[in-house]
Amino acid sequence: MKESKINLFIFIIFLNISCSALGTNPSGDHLEKIKKSSHYDKNKEMFVNRRANLTQEMRNNISYWKLINAYFYGKEERVPNQKLPELKPNISQFLSNKESVSFIWFGHSTFIINFGGKILLFDPIFSGSASPVSLFVKRFQDPVLKLEELPEIDYIVISHDHYDHLDMETIKFFQSKKTKFITPLGVTSHIKGWGIQENRLTELDWWQSLEVDGLEFICTPAQHFSGRTGSNSNKTLWSSWIVKNKKNSIYFSGDSGYDTHFKTIGDKYGPFDIAFIENGQYNQMWKDVHVLPEETAQAFLDLKGKNLVPVHWGMFALSLHDWFEPIEELEKQSKLRNIKLMTPKIGQMIVLSEENIFEKWWKALIKKYINAN
Repeated sequence: MKESKINLFIFIIFLNISCSALGTNPSGDHLEKIKKSSHYDKNKEMFVNRRANLTQEMRNNISYWKLINAYFYGKEERVPNQKLPELKPNISQFLSNKESVSFIWFGHSTFIINFGGKILLFDPIFSGSASPVSLFVKRFQDPVLKLEELPEIDYIVISHDHYDHLDMETIKFFQSKKTKFITPLGVTSHIKGWGIQENRLTELDWWQSLEVDGLEFICTPAQHFSGRTGSNSNKTLWSSWIVKNKKNSIYFSGDSGYDTHFKTIGDKYGPFDIAFIENGQYNQMWKDVHVLPEETAQAFLDLKGKNLVPVHWGMFALSLHDWFEPIEELEKQSKLRNIKLMTPKIGQMIVLSEENIFEKWWKALIKKYINAN
């Protein structure tokens, strides 16, 4: 009976997997092109970090028994027991501000920016889960805006090909649009496979840049990994991003463990008006690929940032910590290090040139959780 239940569970998972969601690895001429990157190890046939064996060493050191035990028996509130506060953004107002930089955070690492009149969307995920299996990694709540409610997007910027950053359902929505995509090396292979024309796709290696429409997009290093199945790890590159014009400059970390690249980027391109840095889904077992809160703060200082916006939290449970732990810990670090921390509600429009009001909106939810326990 136990074996039949396991087989039924596996069968249910199989039914829920969309093969197309697994994506398409680079091949042929595309693969030969990306093999020329100095970050591609031809012997291993994969992209590598500055510390080339980092991801394998990390996997070797993970206690999967400890991980499974913590996942099923941990007492953390990994998913909030009530809806997080959100605001319905006024898109007309968002589009009207063309002189400054304004942005709206949608939770996790998805945010939209009006950058001098050009509309940029970063790592968009609007589907119900961050997984090829819809049963798992469900979002905390529906997106504050539906895809159909978004303004016309000029550029979508992708940091890497993991499911919580590159979402097939969302990408397919843009098949009939004029939106262009900017990605690290290899990632366009997935996007092209989902129906986006090749002439709308641009991919860059670390330290390469693209100048277009008065903006400069710079692909910068990150310390992470890639892959959408267990058998194609690191076949595409991962990155952080800089976007700048003559007046403003912003940085997006993508997913990254702490390393020397933050200071290198800060010394070369800083300071940044806004730094969107990941702060969530971390654990000591995989700190090599996801910064801890104290490292988020240090990365911000390395980058010479002016305003810190924590991302990669507040919409999906991909780690073992309480959903509110990342922001609580980063708030402490920000006070200790005199960091200007921006904590918008989901959907709240922030205008860089204006005085913005930030509430500690998560505090009331924590209090209710503590009182209930």
